[in-house]
Amino acid sequence: MTPAAIDRFCCSLRGAIRIVQWEGVIVFKVGGKMFAMLPRDDDGRGRELWFKADDAYYDTMKNAPGFRPCPYLARARWVAAAAPARLPADQIKAYIRRAHAVITARLPRKTQLALGFEPPPRPGRRRRPVFDHPA
Repeated sequence: MTPAAIDRFCCSLRGAIRIVQWEGVIVFKVGGKMFAMLPRDDDGRGRELWFKADDAYYDTMKNAPGFRPCPYLARARWVAAAAPARLPADQIKAYIRRAHAVITARLPRKTQLALGFEPPPRPGRRRRPVFDHPA
């Protein structure tokens, strides 16, 4: 997938916005939180895709061929795809969708509702009876 196709796809996700930060890095956010980036190299071309990995898959992905821990963001479990143009478009889209879902799930309930997402239901609170009543 080309950087332009990745850009279009990220912008098509619900609530996603595109911002250029840090000397030309294209950052995709949902609810003010980053979920993917297209950093530029020295000649101004975007050759990598950085995205938030699901916690359950981070250890596997960071050691997979074509992937590595993301510089500066590995601690937050981000992964860098070295050559997204070589990977199948469906695979890249699935990674980006998952990154978007992971970040969306961690947004406050109010923000999720404002962006049009359906947050999970709040857990029901069971109240303890104040007095024990004989049956």
